[in-house]
Amino acid sequence: MIVFVVLASLDNVAINLVPPLYGSIADDYAVGEGHIALATTVMFLISAVAAIGWAYAGDRLDRKPVLIAGTLIWVAGTAWSGLAGSYPSFLLSQVLAAIGLGGVASVSFAVVSDLISPRRRGLVMSFWGLSQGVGTLVGTLLAGVLGSADWRRPFLVVAMAGVVATAAYVLTFDVPRGDSQPELAGVAYDERIHHDHLPRILRRRTNIWLILQGFTAQIAFGSLVWLPVLFRSRAEDQGYSTATAVIVGSVFATLFQLGGALSILGGLIGDRLQRRTPRGRALVAAVGVVAAVPFYVVLFFVPFRIDVPDGGSAGQVVLAILGQVFTEPTVGLSLATAIFALALTSANSPNWFALIADVNPPEHRGTVYSLGNLVNGVGRAGGNALVALAFRQLAGAFPPPLNYAVGLAAFQFFFIPTGIMYWLASRTVARDMADTHAALATYGKREEVRPAPTQ
Repeated sequence: MIVFVVLASLDNVAINLVPPLYGSIADDYAVGEGHIALATTVMFLISAVAAIGWAYAGDRLDRKPVLIAGTLIWVAGTAWSGLAGSYPSFLLSQVLAAIGLGGVASVSFAVVSDLISPRRRGLVMSFWGLSQGVGTLVGTLLAGVLGSADWRRPFLVVAMAGVVATAAYVLTFDVPRGDSQPELAGVAYDERIHHDHLPRILRRRTNIWLILQGFTAQIAFGSLVWLPVLFRSRAEDQGYSTATAVIVGSVFATLFQLGGALSILGGLIGDRLQRRTPRGRALVAAVGVVAAVPFYVVLFFVPFRIDVPDGGSAGQVVLAILGQVFTEPTVGLSLATAIFALALTSANSPNWFALIADVNPPEHRGTVYSLGNLVNGVGRAGGNALVALAFRQLAGAFPPPLNYAVGLAAFQFFFIPTGIMYWLASRTVARDMADTHAALATYGKREEVRPAPTQ
């Protein structure tokens, strides 16, 4: 389990290295920030599309070699990104990394779901989802701290970490499909996905809502990759140099993401409510994403002043910022608001993961996850691209950093239709769970009575 958590974390580290370094990479290649943002958009889309092929292969074949291959591909692409000598080379390296990254999350999700009993899926999936949030946080921090003087350094460091994690995974055992399902206790589960199973997957109405909700949710989440840019712009507006402002933006964005750690609470609440009603997980996710909207809006407009040593080392700037969390009320208020908003939206991921495992048999989980991830990727890429366009359009009426604040606030309202779709999923989940559990129980009984082969 630890190895899968590390792998899930590292792929999110790699995905989130670029946004805090938009300005630095753009200056090095003599292109606009929009060109570098395009690389992030392309990465989101390609990784989401590639995930379907990886997930199908994982649901059809032995999962261990599939996961190793995906990891090695993203490691190669990330290393290439740190060595690329031109913008086209950098863009191609991000494409290669995205292809590999698509395989890690979808295949490892299917494996992890086989390690967890249904009663504790929300809690354990919160740790798995938290590892991805930690990856986002670490990626943002590494980019700002290691990349403030040389933007290439964090890419090479993460690639090396990926090699170490891959070596560790080689030593783990291959988890049997359906290993944690009570209906399959003591039974070797040999079912595999086939190309004609898609209609069966989509007949589970809950799957449709779980897949579609990611589009609007990820438009909002995709816009949040610009948080480091917002706080960098605020620092520059206060007169700080670009190098110092990059560190400030990355550190503040990292601190604000600490609320994601409270996804554990969302998973626990989902588990507890699920034992009372099959609608429990979906309702927890619905309430969380909708209730977070006003807190995000407040976060982007809370004014704050920072006092850090301009031109100082990364360590000096980071320590100064941490000190002001306790000494500067506006900084402390911003942090508290961000943590609460992220805690609410973080109830989404563990319950989404658990719901996919609840309503689908083991041989379908990776593919359903990848379909949801595809829609997530389209929404995330759309949010990232559209918010960049919104910033440019708003700049005429609202000079930086106000244009960033207005644009980000507007995009958080996409969480509202996400909440509605979770509520719709809560109305169909009981039937879909019952059908899946009945099918697994029938398989288990059939295998138990099957005569042993003659010698």
